[in-house]
Amino acid sequence: MLPAGVSIQHPDKLYIDGQWTAAGSGRSLELVSPNSGQVVGRVAEASAADMDRAVDAARRAFDNSGWPGLAPGERAAYLMRMADFLEKREADLSKAWTAQVGGLAGFAPHMTAGATGGLRYIASLAQTVRFVERRDSMMVNTAIVAYEAVGVVAAIAPWNAPYGIMLPKVACALLAGCTVIMKPSPETPLEAYIIAEAAEAAGLPNGVLNLACGDRDASDHLVRNPGIDKVSFTGSTGVGKRIGEVCAGRVARCTLELGGKSAAIVRDDFPVEQAAAILGNTITVMSGQVCAMLSRAIVPRKMHDELADAIAKVMQSIRIGYSDAPDTQLGPVAMKRQLERVESYIELGRQTADLVTGGRRPVHMNTGYFIEPTLFANVNNQSQIAQEEIFGPVLCLIPADDEDHAIHLANESTYGLNGSILTHDADAAYRIARRVRAGGIGQNGMKLEFSLPYGGFKQSGIGREGGVEGLFGYLESKTILLDSPPSLPLN
Repeated sequence: MLPAGVSIQHPDKLYIDGQWTAAGSGRSLELVSPNSGQVVGRVAEASAADMDRAVDAARRAFDNSGWPGLAPGERAAYLMRMADFLEKREADLSKAWTAQVGGLAGFAPHMTAGATGGLRYIASLAQTVRFVERRDSMMVNTAIVAYEAVGVVAAIAPWNAPYGIMLPKVACALLAGCTVIMKPSPETPLEAYIIAEAAEAAGLPNGVLNLACGDRDASDHLVRNPGIDKVSFTGSTGVGKRIGEVCAGRVARCTLELGGKSAAIVRDDFPVEQAAAILGNTITVMSGQVCAMLSRAIVPRKMHDELADAIAKVMQSIRIGYSDAPDTQLGPVAMKRQLERVESYIELGRQTADLVTGGRRPVHMNTGYFIEPTLFANVNNQSQIAQEEIFGPVLCLIPADDEDHAIHLANESTYGLNGSILTHDADAAYRIARRVRAGGIGQNGMKLEFSLPYGGFKQSGIGREGGVEGLFGYLESKTILLDSPPSLPLN
């Protein structure tokens, strides 16, 4: 059983050691449409024993297949063949995202094509990154620094953007020479199945890329397996802390791209109507389910009330509907528990701030997991709705006395993932950006560039993904000190 328009060869199996194999659990994971609340698909559910089989296969492939010893350009050629395959499957990938998460059908093709293009970009790094290089030395005649694969990688992706997040993890790990176990979210596994089919079509050696979809217990077992050299995780800060603790216990490597409560600082030189258009429309992107979402707007006190009214007008004009309708601007949140989480935060907000608009399930939507875009004004920056990640279309408007106070409020958070400065003064944007403790800052909107490093300060994560920095997260440096230059080529 699969969503309409999605074709997958073996949804009832796992992909381990180059073979489609039955799950030892004998169980399946149900995929629920957030538009209807109905089951629209099922895939095989991996047990702890299945996770161990996947790790063993990846370990053998890393140790014995010769994959890490290939030249980077040879590994890149496999990635390019995978990209060729995935480009032909972009319709399936788009429909899978809409069916599982409720992502807008009109946005899905752009998101999918962008991720596949990112795969080609990562493959191209084989031509520009120096994996082996000579360095100056004060001690020896010849010093060489080599960058080698970290080993077996568990790649764990969240449910909100399963293709766009899993694919660069896989691409960087494979280009580095690692072997991989893909562990997608149990709510959104379909994209990982298509990536596994791409690996099979590209002829990757057996065990280099594996797929095991499991729920919480099996996933925890995977992270604990001593055969895993690195965990690359994107998801909530709570789960990231757990993974970090497990990895620290055996000094395994980890990259953690976690939650956020990102602030948009509005300067008094920025037009109110323009600020309202940016903030009111941004919070509805992917129904607010973006870790880098601008969910706090810090505004000069004298502009606060006018901006609140303007944002409310923008939110009230947004068309809420089923995600496959062409005119929908705001679809459902991804699942029932997420809707209930958003509603619980809205109730907290009613007690501590001014509800300007939204806060209810839309009366015209009789099925699915829908919530109106919601604006709270006069929000105390210490309140739960300002400090905790809601992961829904809920915006907090926070008044500030001056620029220094605005920067203080932006930094007064356990998170530090993203941010924005709303101003047409580039000098001011740069000056403020350097003072905000976040991994990314954009001028005039939520701007993300995945060919450059992205990740967070503080509890928004450890390490970086994207760009060359993302690739180096899957490499270990090795220093080689020689009495004379080798005659062998440095590769």
